[in-house]
Amino acid sequence: MLNTARLDDVTSTDSKIRVRFSPAPTGFLHVGSARSALFNWLYARGKGGTMILRIEDTDTDRSSDDLIEAIYGSLAWLGMDWDEEYRQSDRFDDYRRVAHDMLEAGKAYRCDCSQEAVQERAKERGGAPGYDGHCRDRAIEPGDGVVVRFRTPDEGVISWDDAIRGTVEFEAQHLEDFVIVRSNGVPMFHVANAYDDLDMNITHVIRGEDLVNTVPRVLLLREAMGATSHPVYAHLPLIVNEKRQKLSKRRDDVAVGDYKDKGYLPEAMANYLATLGWGPKDGQEIRPITEISEMFEIEDVVKSPAFFDVKKLEHFNAEYIRNLETSDFLQRSEPHIQPHQKAVFTELASLVQERVKFLAEGPELVEWVVADAPEPSDKDWRKVMGKDGVKQALETILSRIDDVDWTPAALEELVFGVGKELDVKTQLPVRLAVSGSRFGLPLFEPMALADRAVMKARLESALERLPN
Repeated sequence: MLNTARLDDVTSTDSKIRVRFSPAPTGFLHVGSARSALFNWLYARGKGGTMILRIEDTDTDRSSDDLIEAIYGSLAWLGMDWDEEYRQSDRFDDYRRVAHDMLEAGKAYRCDCSQEAVQERAKERGGAPGYDGHCRDRAIEPGDGVVVRFRTPDEGVISWDDAIRGTVEFEAQHLEDFVIVRSNGVPMFHVANAYDDLDMNITHVIRGEDLVNTVPRVLLLREAMGATSHPVYAHLPLIVNEKRQKLSKRRDDVAVGDYKDKGYLPEAMANYLATLGWGPKDGQEIRPITEISEMFEIEDVVKSPAFFDVKKLEHFNAEYIRNLETSDFLQRSEPHIQPHQKAVFTELASLVQERVKFLAEGPELVEWVVADAPEPSDKDWRKVMGKDGVKQALETILSRIDDVDWTPAALEELVFGVGKELDVKTQLPVRLAVSGSRFGLPLFEPMALADRAVMKARLESALERLPN
């Protein structure tokens, strides 16, 4: 049995805690990967440890500098920093060396079996699919199509105490001799992972539960490299959508950059990600990330799937937006504001701030003031304009609109005064006529910033649509 470190082997005051976030730059940063990075960062910062960023760019065909820069940008946007950084592409010689050492020591061997041959033999023996150790004692020479496989034990149990999932066991007899060097001479991910964690003195491996099945291979490789102890493993629960399906880039919004582009605040996003599988014991979820780092404990993470609730994220984001200084809200909204909206948006910023869930919504709320209003939906039109007295109310407001002071207070007095006079609700019909929507900012402040002639024309157009 292989034994890993237990959580209490490293105390909360131990400055030797070292964690790593190891993204593969083959795509943009996924919210699940961001959650893993965050939990590592929270643990390191809360315990006075070291946060390492290790770019796992061994897949040279799919990795790119642009994607690495995107990872940097997403982590920085979320407020995460790191103390050390490595790229696996700079360490290929080390991986080749340790793989060669295992080959020389008889812990690994060469294999020339094709995938077709492996599958055919599995079919013939009628057993479980996978490699059967065919080349273990064949003394294969190097050559085209030849890989290097690790010699796994034939019996025993590989076990570790996962800080989140409890004791996890794999029977050695069910592990095939896995490839550690491809036929092109490139070491596999498991070799790089095992060597780097050992070489960098990683004490805690905090990552998604989809990697649980890789642990037995890594533990075997670590021992083959001379390790006598292993890190604490903590496998985070899957993140699922509203259908309880694993988040997928094919059907869900999963790229961190997409949320940035929509105008989610980084502090809100980081706060929300921290609640995916973990929660403060006092139940107060919305709080500064510095407080969360002080409270965060790995053993408090649950193993049941975490639901990525976009509506809850919107709630978090809206709360953070409300708490901004208006000047800060304006500055952060700047990338979403069109030039023709800027003056009106600045004037109405405090009203906009109280009503948006994310920054990209703000400019939409003022667009009708400075440009064409959208056409009301038929449903809204019937519901609002089909009521008794609306036509007379709009006619009366129009007959007086040229003489009213063009201020919020005067417009409010006009609209509500006519309503009281005729015993008709007037605000909603006027709103629908001039803005094209039943919802939005308080009506009179933006209306007073709009052109009087334009507002009058929209009211006249609405009247023309009403039956005589």
